Amino acid sequence: MTPPAQDGWRAGVLFSRSGITAVTETEHYNGTILAIDEINAAGGILGRPLIPICKDPGSDNNAYRALARQMLSEDELDVIFGCSMSASRKTVLPIVERYNGLLFYPSMYEGFEYCENLVYSGATPNQLCLPLADYLLQTYGNKILFVGSDYIYPRESNRIMRDLIEARGGETVGEHYLPLEATATAQMALIREIKQNRPDAVFSTLVGTSAQAFYTLYDAAGIDRRTCPIASLTMAEGEIARIGPEKCTGHILAASYFQTLDTAVNHAFVASYKARFGAATVTSVWSEPAYSQVHLFARALEQVGTMDTHRIGQAVLGLEFEAPVGRIHVDPETRHTWLTPRIGLARPDGLFDVVWESGTPVHPDPYLATTRFEEPSLREWV
Repeated sequence: MTPPAQDGWRAGVLFSRSGITAVTETEHYNGTILAIDEINAAGGILGRPLIPICKDPGSDNNAYRALARQMLSEDELDVIFGCSMSASRKTVLPIVERYNGLLFYPSMYEGFEYCENLVYSGATPNQLCLPLADYLLQTYGNKILFVGSDYIYPRESNRIMRDLIEARGGETVGEHYLPLEATATAQMALIREIKQNRPDAVFSTLVGTSAQAFYTLYDAAGIDRRTCPIASLTMAEGEIARIGPEKCTGHILAASYFQTLDTAVNHAFVASYKARFGAATVTSVWSEPAYSQVHLFARALEQVGTMDTHRIGQAVLGLEFEAPVGRIHVDPETRHTWLTPRIGLARPDGLFDVVWESGTPVHPDPYLATTRFEEPSLREWV
């Protein structure tokens, strides 16, 4: 039975713990729940606990839409922590606007969006794609092959990355999109093309189970990851554990967060996460932003003192938080988050060695309004 509203602050948690994106969205869910546990253990917000109302949309966009409507209308919630794929965010967005809710969205995404009813906690293209393009060209070579799942995030991210690569003198040697539930036959045709074309690196925006299958087939095909790695913005520690670390060593991830970050705040986060969800679990760029955005929300609600979505949405702008990823800051102009870009190389234990980082948080430029594609970012930010 749902506790009466006066007993606590009720908020929706809308992440898939089943379906094709179950691994990464379960990490979103875990990060959210851990933050709520911490806030409540410390006395709650203004003396009242934060009560999560959790739904599992099963990686289905129609379920996302129906559950978001149920949360905001029937359950009378005002705030939702949720959505992972851009397709689910785009599906939920009109519902959130209609009911004047507030959505905290923790995933890296393709940018080119602004909504007064959203707070964007994940990385924008300039924070990840720019340094990754330079790293691939400088470290591996000019010939890049692109592959992605067939929906908005992969297509837009690949478009940006392709423009960056070509503006820096690189070459696109192929670009392919597969259904979210791509068959082994379709995946093997792509593997054969990679072996035939011999690119210097593969930039993958495949997600979910199809991404896991692709990495497995890539390993089985015997493609040398030292000379032709897969570079990604999404393939993090949790999915690597599912695939098998030995099949992923040498692959690349551009992200703001890695479990191996050597800071006191991150060590505490990792220890708490493992204590809550099991010693074998790993933290990642999926769980960390979900965790940090709940703490940002709690600080904003403490300032406002009421579940007024407009006032909370304004109060969160400009807030800073010493997160496991480092100091983060919600940009007042864009509603996106200042983050520290990093590049990691997968190692045999399934974690990442950070081979490059910017050193300081980088402003979010979700519209690529100030980003110069021709200017190298690694030399600029080192």
